Amino acid sequence: MSHPGAMTDHRGANGKQGALPMSEIIFYTNPMSRGRIVRWMLEELGQPYETRVLAYGPQMKSPEYLAINPMGKVPALQHGEAVVTEAAACCAYLAAAFPEAGLAPEPGTPESAAYQRWMFFAAGPGEAAITNAHFNFSLPDDPQARGRAGYGSLEAVADALAAMLADGRDYVTGAAFSAADVYVGSQILWGRMLGSLPDRPGFADYAERLTARPAAVRAREIDDALMASSG
Repeated sequence: MSHPGAMTDHRGANGKQGALPMSEIIFYTNPMSRGRIVRWMLEELGQPYETRVLAYGPQMKSPEYLAINPMGKVPALQHGEAVVTEAAACCAYLAAAFPEAGLAPEPGTPESAAYQRWMFFAAGPGEAAITNAHFNFSLPDDPQARGRAGYGSLEAVADALAAMLADGRDYVTGAAFSAADVYVGSQILWGRMLGSLPDRPGFADYAERLTARPAAVRAREIDDALMASSG
């Protein structure tokens, strides 16, 4: 089949351009999307990948792209015969597919429990609460309704994330950075930037550690340049 995408870029470790083996990663994104999360993860990974930028509207809804992601949205990854959508799933998949990058803890350990717990928390209750707050959507002030929603309240989500950091850990799993920090950290970063996540102790220091990472800086520079070029 033909491949959607208005722009192709071949990048390897440290964002340098190079040849892309056929078995490597194809990354579908838009610089004004959750694809920025996956871009950061790819830069942390240090593996070659090809970027295909899709415009909102007909290009994302084309038959070619709908065959990759029936939701007609980005991000999405192709890696050989594997197709992955949803930013959290993309981060988790890449960490598992390239264990040499050290971005996922050993399965069955306390660190792995924290990794999975907070990754799923951020992708479920966390993103739902932060997104609803951004659009000024409030749940009914009723315990049963809040229970059905899964996240209870925005304040409860912020408190839970703060409790995760309250023991002084640097990262989600403890001392080691992982793919969970890419996703959980992105939710905290975006929530703080948009004013849709109440501030809590530990958020500012955690955000500073994440945004200073070289891979995070490279990812921002790449996507910001794409935004500027698309005018």
